[in-house]
Amino acid sequence: MFETVAGRVRGRAPHRGAVAVLGIPYAEPPFGDNRLAAPRARRPWTGVRDCTRFGPVPPQSAELPGAPVWSPGDEDVLSLNVWTPEPAVRAGAGPLPVLVWIHGGAYTFGSSAQPDFDGTVPARAGTVVVTLNYRLGFEGFGHVPDDGDGLHPPNRGLLDQIAALEWVRDNIAAFGGAPDRVTVAGQSAGATSVACLMVMDGARGLFRRAVAHSAVGPVFAPGPAEELTLRIAGAAGVPATAAGLAAASPQTLVRAADAVVDGYRNAPGTGPLSWDPVVFGPVADGRVLRADPVELMGSGAAPDIDLLVCHTTQEYWLFDAVNSLAPVADHGELSGFAHDLGLPGSLVEGYRRLLPSASPRELQLALYGDLSFGEYGNRLADAHARAGGRTFLSRFARQRGGEAPVYAWHCADVPFVFGTLDEESVHFLIGGPPTEDDRRLSARMRAAWAGFAADGDPGWRPKGDPEETVRIWGTPDPAAGPDPWRDGDRVRGLWSSYAYGPAAP
Repeated sequence: MFETVAGRVRGRAPHRGAVAVLGIPYAEPPFGDNRLAAPRARRPWTGVRDCTRFGPVPPQSAELPGAPVWSPGDEDVLSLNVWTPEPAVRAGAGPLPVLVWIHGGAYTFGSSAQPDFDGTVPARAGTVVVTLNYRLGFEGFGHVPDDGDGLHPPNRGLLDQIAALEWVRDNIAAFGGAPDRVTVAGQSAGATSVACLMVMDGARGLFRRAVAHSAVGPVFAPGPAEELTLRIAGAAGVPATAAGLAAASPQTLVRAADAVVDGYRNAPGTGPLSWDPVVFGPVADGRVLRADPVELMGSGAAPDIDLLVCHTTQEYWLFDAVNSLAPVADHGELSGFAHDLGLPGSLVEGYRRLLPSASPRELQLALYGDLSFGEYGNRLADAHARAGGRTFLSRFARQRGGEAPVYAWHCADVPFVFGTLDEESVHFLIGGPPTEDDRRLSARMRAAWAGFAADGDPGWRPKGDPEETVRIWGTPDPAAGPDPWRDGDRVRGLWSSYAYGPAAP
């Protein structure tokens, strides 16, 4: 039994050294009068709330292995889950470091109930783990025209995350956690959410450290977000007004957004989103989120927050494997791809020299992965370090060969840091059941996260240190040493003259 500000909760019985308390609401359901509004504090309840099952997932069309599926009528979607060491493990330990996890999913799908995010293993080792749901798609990130009442702010998904962090501040001590030792971590869309939270005024003081794995950027500009709303409203058959959008059912807006995405996919060569359309994300609206996190970190917006950045070395190979990326067949189509994404010809030529035996398709994957994830994450780290923030850099390079090789691709690092390698749902990501080398790698990655959450030291030297190193996560043995991406004309050098513009549909 645990006492929260809103009422008492009961979790599952201790299992494998940890107690899981699931589906705790941290805000009111974001529907009815709360539709497309900022999150509102949860009203107290009486009695003991049973929290032994995950809460409903936010509106989405995805069906993810091992996780609940959204159904029309599911409304209590703003919930979180806590794993804490069972009392026998926690006894005498004092307040424990807290890790808050924000899931990815292109800001469109995903949930805290995915099996690879189970917090049992890190909790058993002495960390209180929190995972959370937040609004996705149009509900969380769609632009709602301002009707003058200020009730429909942009970046509602980020505001949900702030509300969850406020819940952690106010309640985590009851679960054995230290509210002044909170690390917020995420992967992909969750990692960029973390970067945004670092520089948002509304999140100031809610966490001490941040982990960003495979941050994707840049964030959207207001104009393209407004254009997307017009497209979605048209597909939904509703007026592009606050009243019209709020009157549309969540399933109507989900279907409309899916139709817009299909429209981009069916128009090859017409712009960046014709290759792999991701239409939702944080918007640099100048108020809730003032600018892109790289710009704000570079101006010193978060020097007091320690930052750990990681990306995988072959990010986009996953999107090839799941057929979400329109392929190129030859060097002519590769040039068209580069043009649509605004990549200079010199950059493409540099990759041809760097990877002389690569096919046009492999060059496309390397370019897209480094553009979207690798280089953007590196610039987050560079900007934060230049402004005086303690910044640690790592890269995930673990692969597996065989008839169906598995690359160091997007999402493959997540089950290693959670210790969930035995979950069948992750075996596609890692190439089957884990090997002993995989288990050792997982233990080392978990120890790095635990050390960082506890005292800001993941086990290697930060950027700017005279003995600066970069951790390369691979098997059989991780290594810390000079950054191979900075060796001569390798990857970082090829991007040195490239300037990111705001993302635009």
